[in-house]
Amino acid sequence: MASHIVGYPRMGPKRELKFALESFWDGKSSAEDLKKVAADLRSSIWKQMKDAGIKYIPSNTFSYYDQVLDTTAMIGAVPPRYGWNGGEIEFGTYFSMARGNATVPAMEMTKWFDTNYHFIVPELGPDVKFSYASHKAVEEYKEAKALGVDTVPVLVGPVSYLLLSKPAKGVEKSFSLLSLLDKILPIYKEVIAELKAAGASWIQFDEPTLVKDLESNQLQAFTSAYSALESSLSGLNVIIETYFADVPAAAFKTLTGLKGVSGYGFDLVRGTKTLDLIKGGFPSGKYLFAGVVDGRNIWANDLASSLSVLQSLEGIVGKDKLVVSTSCSLLHTAVDLVNEPKLDKELKSWLAFAAQKVVEVNALAKALAGHKEEAFFSANAAAQASRKSSPRVTNEAVQKAAAALKGSDHRRATNVSARLDVQQKKLNLPVLPTTTIGSFPQTMELRKVRREYKAKKVSEEEYVKAIREEINKVVKLQEELDIDVLVHGEPERNDMVEYFGEQLSGFAFSANGWVQSYGSRCVKPPIIYGDVSRPKPMTVFWSSMAQSMTARPMKGMLTGPVTILNWSFVRNDQPRFETCYQIALAIKEEVEDLEKAGINVIQIDEAALREGLPLRKSEEAFYLEWAVHSFRITNCGVQDTCQIHTHMCYSNFNDIIHSIIDMDADVITIENSRSDEKLLSVFREGVKYGAGIGPGVYDIHSPRIPSTDEIADRINKMLQVLETNILWVNPDCGLKTRKYTEVNPALKNMVAAAKLIRTQLASAK
Repeated sequence: MASHIVGYPRMGPKRELKFALESFWDGKSSAEDLKKVAADLRSSIWKQMKDAGIKYIPSNTFSYYDQVLDTTAMIGAVPPRYGWNGGEIEFGTYFSMARGNATVPAMEMTKWFDTNYHFIVPELGPDVKFSYASHKAVEEYKEAKALGVDTVPVLVGPVSYLLLSKPAKGVEKSFSLLSLLDKILPIYKEVIAELKAAGASWIQFDEPTLVKDLESNQLQAFTSAYSALESSLSGLNVIIETYFADVPAAAFKTLTGLKGVSGYGFDLVRGTKTLDLIKGGFPSGKYLFAGVVDGRNIWANDLASSLSVLQSLEGIVGKDKLVVSTSCSLLHTAVDLVNEPKLDKELKSWLAFAAQKVVEVNALAKALAGHKEEAFFSANAAAQASRKSSPRVTNEAVQKAAAALKGSDHRRATNVSARLDVQQKKLNLPVLPTTTIGSFPQTMELRKVRREYKAKKVSEEEYVKAIREEINKVVKLQEELDIDVLVHGEPERNDMVEYFGEQLSGFAFSANGWVQSYGSRCVKPPIIYGDVSRPKPMTVFWSSMAQSMTARPMKGMLTGPVTILNWSFVRNDQPRFETCYQIALAIKEEVEDLEKAGINVIQIDEAALREGLPLRKSEEAFYLEWAVHSFRITNCGVQDTCQIHTHMCYSNFNDIIHSIIDMDADVITIENSRSDEKLLSVFREGVKYGAGIGPGVYDIHSPRIPSTDEIADRINKMLQVLETNILWVNPDCGLKTRKYTEVNPALKNMVAAAKLIRTQLASAK
C-alpha cells in the first residue's frame, strides 16, 4: 500500500503558528517559545499521517514564513541590505527579509502560481556569494526520525527556484538567472549528503515550473541540474513533484528523461491531459505519484471515480510502482473539518479538509492493494449522491438566467468617451479628481461592535447607530480633506468577499477553515456549494445613508464576480465560468438597485482578476473572455450617467492590459507605486487608454507618509504618458489596515499634490 502527501498546512488547526509568530514579532514571547509551538505542530502532523497509514510522509514542508524564503536561507542568498555576515541564518535576518525592519524594506512578495498563497521572491545576481546557511531540511528530518517517523525531505528544486527569482536591484533585467545553476548546485549537494548521512532513503524536489510554457534552454536546465546531481543522489530514491496544471508534452519528455530520478508526481485533478501523456509512454521501472486527491479545494473525493483512474494507471506503471497522492500540497486547503461545529451534517458530508484528505489518500491506496474499506466507500458514495440530488444545490431559475447570458457580450450601448462626457456634466469634477479605494481604518471599537452584533449582544438599533456614526465621521473627514468623490469607509464589512457571500444564497462559511495567504496572514474562503442568487439588496441601505450625508458624489462599493469566485472554495460540479456568471447576475441586481437609489458612482472591485489567469498560454484567452464578460454583465444595464469604477491590486497587469480595456469600466484604479511604477511602462509603449485611470500615487501597505512633493512628482510622471482629462488621483489600495494617524496626513498631502498640479496646468495654458 503506497500513499504519499505532497505537503501539509503549517498554521495549525486553530492558527497556533499565526498567534505564536505575532506574539514573537511583538516582543511578547521568546524565540524558544516560538520554536516550541512549531515543534509541537510538526510532531502532531507527522503523527497524524503515520496513524492514518501514509507511507511517504513529507518533512521540511513546515515554514515559519515561506518555503521559497527557506530555500533562499538554505543557499545563503541574503540581499546585502540585511547586513548578514555569514553563518547559520537566524530569526532576525530571516524575518527582516520577509517583513522588513525599521530601516530596511522587505523583499518583494508575489503570488505562488495561480493560488492565493504568496512567496518571497529571491533577489539574485552574478555577485551573490552562495553558502550553506540553513540546515532546516536536515534538522527537521532528524526531528521526525527521533519521533519514530521516517519522512521524505522536501526541497524546492534548484531550477524552479531560479525561474521564480528576479534580478537584484542594480542587476540588468536581462541577466540570466539560470546562469547561477552551477553556483547553487554545490549547496544542494551538501544538503543531500547530510540527508543521506542522517538516514534518508527518499528525497522530493518540487519543480512546479515544469507545468508552465518553458523555452528549450529552460528545459535544458533541468537536464543539466539533475545530471550534475546524479552522483550525489546515488543510493537515494528521488521524486520530482509537479502541480497546479498539465505538464506540457516537451516538459513531460524532459522530466521523464532526467537522470537519477526514481519517480514523478503529477496533479491529475487540474492536469487531466497529463493522463494521456502517461498512457502514451511512461518510463518502465519508475514510480508514478498520482495526485488524484484535490489539494486546492475542500470537496470530498469521489473515491469510486479516483479508484477507477488509479486502476487504469496500475495497468500502465505496474502495481508496485503506483503511489496514491494529493494533487499538490494541502497548504492551500483548510486544516480539519473536526473544528467545524456550525456546518450542518449534510454539507459537512460533502467536504474534506486537509486532515480528511490524508485519510482519503490512504483509503484509496488500501483499496488499490485489495483492502477496500467498504463502509468508508459506501458513506462516500452516499455523500456524492446526496450532493448531486440536493435541492439546496440547484436553483432552476438561476441556471436558466446564467445559460441565457452566453449569446451576448453585454456591453453598454455608448462608448466610454461619450459616457465620460455625460458623467462629467452630472458630477462636475475638477481636473485630476481625487478619491480613495473604499475602506477606511477598522478600529478595535468597530470590530467589537460587529462582533457583539453577530453574537446578539447588541440590538440592531444600537448596531445601526454605531455604524451610522462611523460613516458620518468618515464622510466629514473626507469633506474636510476636500476629496472629490467620497466613500462610506465600509465599517459594516468584515472582509470584501465574506460580506457579500453571507448575503448570497449558495454560500456557506466555516468557523476555522483558515488558509495561509502569507506569513502569519490567513484567510477564510467562503464555500460556494450551490447556485448563487441575491435574496435582497446587500449594500443599498448603507450607501444611501452615506449619500444623504453629503452633496458630493458617494461611491457604492461592491466586490466583483471574478474576485468573489477566485477568493472562494468553488463548487467543482460545474465549470467555474458558470458559477461566475451566476455571481455576476447577483451583483448586476445590486448595481441596478444602487443606481435607482440615486448612487451615481459605483465601484465593482476586481482585485483578483489576474490571479485566476491559467498557467498555460493556450488557456488564457478563454479565461479572460469569460472573466471580462462577467464584469461587463454586472453593469451593462445602467444609464450613461452612472459612472462605473473598478479596482485592481498588486499584480503584473501589463500582459493583460487589452483585457482590462475590454472590461469597459469608466474609471479604473490600479496599484502602481509598490511595483516601481511598472504599470506606466505599458502606456509608454504606446497602449492607448481612453477611460479614466487612477494609478495609485502612494503605497498603503507601508506606514510611511509620503510628502506632497513626492506625490506631485508621481502625478507628473503619470501625466507624461496619460491624458490630463482621464487621470485620477488616489492611493494604491484600501485603507482598512492603516491607522488614522497615518491616513489623515497621507490623504491631506495627496489632495494638496493634486491641487498643486491643477494650478500648474492652469497657469501653463
